[in-house]
Amino acid sequence: MTLPFPPPELLYEASLFLDLDGTLVEFADTPEAIDVCDRLRGLLKALDERLDGRIAVVSGRALADLARRLDLPTLPMAGSHGAERRTADGRTDSSAASEAVLAATLEANEFALEQALTVEAKPFGVALHFRQRPELEPAVDSFAAQVAERHGLAVQKGSMVRELRLPGRTKGDVVRLFMDEPPFDRGRPLMLGDDITDEDAFAAVNALGGASVLVGPERPTAARYRLPDVTAVREWLAA
Repeated sequence: MTLPFPPPELLYEASLFLDLDGTLVEFADTPEAIDVCDRLRGLLKALDERLDGRIAVVSGRALADLARRLDLPTLPMAGSHGAERRTADGRTDSSAASEAVLAATLEANEFALEQALTVEAKPFGVALHFRQRPELEPAVDSFAAQVAERHGLAVQKGSMVRELRLPGRTKGDVVRLFMDEPPFDRGRPLMLGDDITDEDAFAAVNALGGASVLVGPERPTAARYRLPDVTAVREWLAA
């Protein structure tokens, strides 16, 4: 079934949740290479004002990396797929750290060096990016499954990335946490995201009576609407 274009009125009185990579910014060959421009920061500031603070960025990136790149000190956000969060009143909360993540990171670094892959270390996981070597997907999947079983971790699949992470909070869980608190509890949840990692958040906002928007090509999804690409997302939000 073809998903419809989201009507503009979805933003009225919304509590807005936005993924970053593939939704607000284009993917890059490496995590470090994305472009977060001043125009995007201006758009997020305008939305924050229009929605009375009911906007948060919910990303798989580490919270510190997300905060550094966006450089919007008062913007609520969640990193590491929900394991880390900065609330509307500036508090931070997170899952507990784990020796298993450190062990998995060491193994991931060795594997990445052998295969010429990019490693992204996070406080609660480690990601292997193979966008530059897509033919290695089966090998990455096999490696990730073995390490996850050995250390009691979960494998988080994403677009040209596999992350070994602590089992626990998902993007859906963190959206529900935000929606239980002001100012988000005064709005109707709306989630925009592109990846498999956003499906938990789509399901959460749908269950809360909100709306969900897939960004990118058609695929099986819990989302109710679709925007074709990052440019369309920015234009729709700006309008």
